[in-house]
Amino acid sequence: MIKQKLPDNEFIDIINAEYVPTYKIRLYFNNGAKQFIDFESFLSKSHHPEIKKYLNTELFKSFCIKHGRLDWNEFDLCFSIQDLYEGTIR
Repeated sequence: MIKQKLPDNEFIDIINAEYVPTYKIRLYFNNGAKQFIDFESFLSKSHHPEIKKYLNTELFKSFCIKHGRLDWNEFDLCFSIQDLYEGTIR
């Protein structure tokens, strides 16, 4: 994870995302910033079955970028752009 703060008054989009085994994603933003996020702890600690189901690696890897945001199954699982940019998923 890279410690960085979301810039004020700047529109940020994710332009690329790469899966890195296991439960990690490297994100690339339109302003040149990058972020590396490990989702395993978030997924493992969740008690919600709709989140825990993403411990299935194939399901987790099925993310895409939609409208500049990271999306799983039509926003079934999603995170704020600020949390992703700053690497602080909860």
